[in-house]
Amino acid sequence: MDAIAKIHEFEKFGSILGLERMTSLMHELGDPQDDLKCIHVAGTNGKGSVCKYVYEILEAQGYRTGLYTSPFLEVFNERIELDHKFISDEDLQTYTDRVLEKVKVLTDRGEDSPTEFEVITAVAFLYFKEKKADYVVLEVGLGGIGDSTNLIKEPLVSVITSISFDHTDRLGNTLSEIAGNKAGIIKPGCPVVTSAKADEALEVIREKAEECGSELYETRDIKAEIVNESLSGTSFDVTLGAKYIGLVISMNGEHQIENAVCALKAIEVLQDEREIGIGIDAIYDGLKKAKQIGRFEVMSNDPLVIIDGAHNPDGARTLREGYEKLLQGKKLLMLTGMLRDKDTEHIIGEFRKIADDFIATEPDNPRKLSAEELKELLEKQGGRAEAYADNKDALERAYELADGYDGIICAGSLYLIGNLRTFIRKRNNTL
Repeated sequence: MDAIAKIHEFEKFGSILGLERMTSLMHELGDPQDDLKCIHVAGTNGKGSVCKYVYEILEAQGYRTGLYTSPFLEVFNERIELDHKFISDEDLQTYTDRVLEKVKVLTDRGEDSPTEFEVITAVAFLYFKEKKADYVVLEVGLGGIGDSTNLIKEPLVSVITSISFDHTDRLGNTLSEIAGNKAGIIKPGCPVVTSAKADEALEVIREKAEECGSELYETRDIKAEIVNESLSGTSFDVTLGAKYIGLVISMNGEHQIENAVCALKAIEVLQDEREIGIGIDAIYDGLKKAKQIGRFEVMSNDPLVIIDGAHNPDGARTLREGYEKLLQGKKLLMLTGMLRDKDTEHIIGEFRKIADDFIATEPDNPRKLSAEELKELLEKQGGRAEAYADNKDALERAYELADGYDGIICAGSLYLIGNLRTFIRKRNNTL
């Protein structure tokens, strides 16, 4: 059985927050996480992009940098990256086998089995330690306080991005509760950067930072001046500790400027408080190189095809705002698929501001909403829709209809977007 199949065997244990199992497993492995220098990033939306910006800047400076993210879009190996290379199949097998040896030790003595995410996180910690990563950019999986990445005792900086409603069954029903969970990554004496906007969330983060004696840097009120904005990227000026003129990012949307500003503040903290050498050229180069696949990503221009993992109301709103800035007035066809446990009514409400015509399909996940059910929901909100359960059939239908539109937007569950991205790349001969 290969490494990925072995890891997926742990799906049956579900997703259980708490650090007891992880603590025990990492102790058996020699606690490699204690030797890593980490930038720890939590949040509802934006954390993946902030991770990418910080990672690319450190890489541009020449540091051997690790990146741990979730979920993946196309291949499992995306989750563990070092020096711009995904973990190899061989290394994934080797480190998975070593972790699973210790899992057996735990279960043989009657301890609870770790979850799938805990096993993957353990593999990443061990891999980054033994590959001698200078720094690791570590994305929280779910929440913060009970997430398996939260074994990191002294992050170089903790970053908390936007706070909104998601996973309310696990993290709480109010912004205060959700923020409290995510603020669990704040550690005594370790600096914190946050781009959270809501007063309700910020109050909780401020209280936690003060309780921990941690310096807090807020970026909510830092305003960037946009110089130019197009589908190929955005240039802007902004003043933080330093003044930056003509910064360029390749990720689209005003929210990506906010994410870049948050990442810039984290970089300044690394420079000033951790005395890490990061030059201005690395900052400019790293920001421009950073790309978050599956986030308002232009896959082709003829026809125009954009993919976006807008899988919750906040993500859908962000996609709609991007449309209004860059594609207003364009007649678009939208291909979408969603999970049943998401707030589909609000997501569809945002999508309807982008398109009248839809192709409904299904994510590759047991929690999927069927194509026919989604078609009915789209029509209920005034859209016209066709349903194709098979993702490839749905995409081919979109291409068949493309001549009647200015472009195609594929949006929804990440479990859908990953599949579509692979099909589109094969179609474009870029795979």
